[in-house]
Amino acid sequence: MTKPLVSTGLRWLWLAVLVIAVDLGSKQWVMSHFYLGESLPVIPFLSFTYAHNPGAAFSFLADSGGWQRWFFAAIAVLVCIALLVMMYRTSAKAKLLNIAYALIIGGALGNLFDRMVHGVVIDFLHFHVGDWSFPIFNLADTAICIGAAAVILEGFLSPSEKKGKENDGTGEKQ
Repeated sequence: MTKPLVSTGLRWLWLAVLVIAVDLGSKQWVMSHFYLGESLPVIPFLSFTYAHNPGAAFSFLADSGGWQRWFFAAIAVLVCIALLVMMYRTSAKAKLLNIAYALIIGGALGNLFDRMVHGVVIDFLHFHVGDWSFPIFNLADTAICIGAAAVILEGFLSPSEKKGKENDGTGEKQ
């Protein structure tokens, strides 16, 4: 017997769709309003700087000759499949965990789209102070990082809640 999808974590996939739409829309805006390498200061420590990243986070494996495009694409697909399975197995009531999974899926699929269509990931958020500069990133990267942090946070917050829900005092698990 299968459970209704609305009772599973898949109910939260609308958030992944929202992340993909906002991510791809912001990247399209940057590509149509900036030339590669152009930078526009927004506030003293943030600029929009149009950049291509053929690697992963912080340009990991960026100069590896092109094979990394397919490697990171495969990782994104596998992670999304694993998270979809985990969302299906998780109750829709586990909000933090499902939100985290949806953010990671949305970010992974946003960057996967870039890899498949452009051959690189489009980045544009550039934080800097004085001579210090953080690697340029995008909204998909932000969603992935927030989602990963939420998974870790949920791991610290939930153990006592899970123990309390396992036994309702009658000796039966709920």
